[in-house]
Amino acid sequence: MRDIIFEAADGFPLHGSLFEGTGDGPAILISSAAAVPDTIYRHFAGRLVELGASYVLTYDYRGVAKSAVPRNWKARLNLKDWGVLDFPAALDELKRIAGPRPLVGIGHSYGGVALGLSNRASEFERYTMLASLSGYYRNTAQPCAMYAKMNLLGVPLTIPFGKLPRWGGLGEAVPGTIFRDWARWCRNPNFLFADPAVPEARHFQSVAIPLLSVGITDDVWGTRRAVNDLLSRFGNAPVHEMWFSPGQSADTQIGHLGFFRKHQAGKLWPAVTNWLLHAKIPENAAPRRIAQAA
Repeated sequence: MRDIIFEAADGFPLHGSLFEGTGDGPAILISSAAAVPDTIYRHFAGRLVELGASYVLTYDYRGVAKSAVPRNWKARLNLKDWGVLDFPAALDELKRIAGPRPLVGIGHSYGGVALGLSNRASEFERYTMLASLSGYYRNTAQPCAMYAKMNLLGVPLTIPFGKLPRWGGLGEAVPGTIFRDWARWCRNPNFLFADPAVPEARHFQSVAIPLLSVGITDDVWGTRRAVNDLLSRFGNAPVHEMWFSPGQSADTQIGHLGFFRKHQAGKLWPAVTNWLLHAKIPENAAPRRIAQAA
């Protein structure tokens, strides 16, 4: 594994980790959850190259972890930028490195949203959305707690600090403008799709590649209602959907982040790695017809 730096179209420097394999399998882009550093995906990425992936690229979105905001940066940082600017930049970097090899991807939580915003889905052979969801707070398993943590604690903290600090309890430190976008989206039943500042939401309907949606039954964010809400926005994509429960895992709980823990390699990972590397649909994944959102 080696660290790399590349730029988004607006010049923002992004940091990633490149895993290079000896196999001739596809090149794989791993896109993170919100406020989650790319380091949590290192074991999963390493396993993919062991199994034959030619390259795997993980990266930090702007303002998160290693992709810190440059001192001289003046432009507003928007949550949509992670999908509209950073995701395409990472994809371009992976394509530059991997050459003509086929591309596949996996997006964790926001990483599934990023696919829809990017308008670049057609460049992938297939894509996995792991715990990807519409974040409206009433769709979560703990709506009151989520609302309070984001709006009564998180948003006020961004005013004096200019960011949501890591000790705010929602992951890595996040720039204040990005977190306030996040909180605003999560207050709206239509999530980002109601935001007039996100015209790129229209690109969700142009996604037509095969998708594998993987939900986690004890994920307080990714309830069935929240996952289904996001999937309904991909109205033209063939989707297979599957769910993991703690009883299938190496832990008593999985939650929003637990899928990527190293000790899940023999339990949860094979269904997803076989799909990414070989297009093998998991046995317990069911095809679904998406009812498009109004």
